[in-house]
Order: sequence, then C-alpha cells, then structure tokens
Amino acid sequence: MLEYENELYNKGINLIAGVDEVGRGPLIGPVVASAVILPPHFFNKDIKDSKKLTEKKREKLYDVIVENAISIGIGIVYEDKIDEVNIYEATKIAMKMAIDNLKVKPEHILIDAMKLDIGINSTSIIKGDALSESIASASIIAKVTRDRLMIEMDKEYPMYDLKNNKGYGTKKHIEALKQYGPCKYHRKTFKPVSDVLTNNTK
Repeated sequence: MLEYENELYNKGINLIAGVDEVGRGPLIGPVVASAVILPPHFFNKDIKDSKKLTEKKREKLYDVIVENAISIGIGIVYEDKIDEVNIYEATKIAMKMAIDNLKVKPEHILIDAMKLDIGINSTSIIKGDALSESIASASIIAKVTRDRLMIEMDKEYPMYDLKNNKGYGTKKHIEALKQYGPCKYHRKTFKPVSDVLTNNTK
C-alpha cells in the first residue's frame, strides 16, 4: 500500500496527497471527493479501499485519519451541477475542490484512475484505492462524509431508504421513486429518475 508513496519519499517528496471520490453511481445527492496528506511513512494496516470495509470500520478509520493527517480537503458537487455538466466533469470539479481545500499545498498527487489538469505533478493509478494508502484514506474520508449526508437526507425523505442504500438504485429506492416521484436531491439526468420524470409529464 506504500509502493507509490515510498517511491516519492525516496526522491525527497514528502507532501503527497491521495485523492479519491465517492458517489458517481447513486441516483441522488452529491459526488464527494477528498484529498488527504498523511505524514511521511505513516502506515496503518487497516486502511484500505473503503468499499472493502464495513461501515463501523470506516467510521473508526475516519477518526484515525483525521487525527493523523497533515491536511484533509473535501470537495462536494451537488446534484444540480451534476445534471448540468455530467458526472465525469462533476467528479473532476469535486477533486479539484478537495485539493484546493487542503491547508498545505502538496508536492505530488496520487489520484484514483482520473487525470486532472491542476498544475501539480500527479500520478493516476487504476484501482488506486487498493494500491495506495493515501488514496485509500481519501476514499474512506469521502465515503464517510457522503454517507453522513445521505443519513441526513433520509430524515427529510425517509421513503427512499437512503440511510441504507446511500442513494444507490436499490429495488426499494426505485419503487419509492415510481410511487412518490423524485425529490429535489435526485439527479434528473440519471436513469431511472429521468424515465420517471418523462412518464410524469406525459
């Protein structure tokens, strides 16, 4: 998990930001990106791709990362912007926001699968959240941040079961979508939200 980081440390580069996002696939709510700069040679064997961790474990590691990180930046792009520019572009905007929100400027950026034009040296790593501790840390911060937003949204719109599905298109979510229609947080350009809207205007 430190192969990419160690390569940079060996070149005298110590401020490395891992960047990742969560929420490209859901039907509702924002895409959330995080940038995390860990102390040089910091290692925690439990930090891995957020998708491979339980919710409880993610919450615990979130606290570990917050306590130890040199800096953490968050970027949130909401559903109206996602509908305006598309999810790919919205993801890039969220990542740039996360990097801009770091209190310390990184010397190098490790990004999960995306290429960003940011004026800082960067390495794009396919499946980076499984190969780099910095990126895995960013994936945990982004996932916990977004999940907490979904739990808040669930209080406002409990019929979509967002606290459990986190905005993904589960059977229960889609049935509620057909029964109640979309709410203000739904991504109107995403199927089946767009299909429901089309049917409702016929």
